Amino acid sequence: MDLQKPPPEPQYPEGCLAVAIRIPVRIVVFVLVVPVRIVWDALVVAGRFLTDTVLRPVGRALLWIGRAVFVWPWVALWRHVLVPVGRALLWLGHVLVVVPLRWLYTHVLTPFGHGIAWVARGIGAGLQWLYARVLAPVGRGVVRLLKGVGILLAAAGAGVYAVVAWLVRHLLVLPARWLYDWVLAPVGRALAWLAGSVVTAVGAVLYWTTRILLVLPALALWRWVLAPVGRALAVVAREVGDALGHAWRVAGRVSRAVGRALGTLFRWILVEPLHWVYRTVLTPVGHVVRDFVLRPAAEAARAVGRSVRQALAAARDTVRQARADLRRMLLGEPLPPAAVDRREPVGRETRTLGSSTTALTKD
Repeated sequence: MDLQKPPPEPQYPEGCLAVAIRIPVRIVVFVLVVPVRIVWDALVVAGRFLTDTVLRPVGRALLWIGRAVFVWPWVALWRHVLVPVGRALLWLGHVLVVVPLRWLYTHVLTPFGHGIAWVARGIGAGLQWLYARVLAPVGRGVVRLLKGVGILLAAAGAGVYAVVAWLVRHLLVLPARWLYDWVLAPVGRALAWLAGSVVTAVGAVLYWTTRILLVLPALALWRWVLAPVGRALAVVAREVGDALGHAWRVAGRVSRAVGRALGTLFRWILVEPLHWVYRTVLTPVGHVVRDFVLRPAAEAARAVGRSVRQALAAARDTVRQARADLRRMLLGEPLPPAAVDRREPVGRETRTLGSSTTALTKD
């Protein structure tokens, strides 16, 4: 970590124009920016309050409703309907399509293909014998015959080509070369030199005309008019931008002070009196109501509830006893349950589901 301070930015000397327009511009911009900054800070506070109290809970509720309406039914449909149906269809397709096709391939198509391959090998052997014993000798004879005819035609063609080439060279090529070397080339060089001279002269005239009529006036306009005006406008724009930044920062402090003053005034006018009323009036009144009204009423309600529950329990016991007496008079006393011996047998018997031979329970 570099503990040295960075070098300060170079300070350039300011002109009288910047010093003259700085203070008025900053005053005007400050007067215009302060209301905007106060309104902006108020909107920010209102937006944060609205976001925390309304938009975020509503968004969470809408998100939960959206999941409950659009996501969870599709997830349940996929998980409990489509996946089991897909697995069932996959198993059914395997049983109805894959297994029969595999059996057809193994027991039908493979033997049939082996037979076709054996027949094709036999046909190939016959065709190979026909090619080696019949077609190849005939082809060699035809090739030798064609080679002899070709040699004769090549000799005749070579003679004709030599005669035609000699005639073309002496009747066309040599006269055309002489015409190009002694007539066309000198005339073309003269025309090219003349065209170059004309183009150079015309270009020089157009260059100086354009420079005098367009370039020099444009350069003078840029150097003596546009550049000074641009520098002045740049100074004004820089000062306005600096003034806007300074006014925005100062307006923020003013807005913060105004907000604190309004908050303090709101606390003094509304919050503190309400807090005093709650602490000095409503709290003692609530304690009195709780101690002398609510608690006795709650005790009386609990006592009444206990009495009602005891009466209901007594009535329920009476009804149950009367029902048991009526059943006993009509049906008689119920038979006692028969005793069942749940211990394991003593003697050695065949092991069944009811016996055990573990170390803890064996005889």
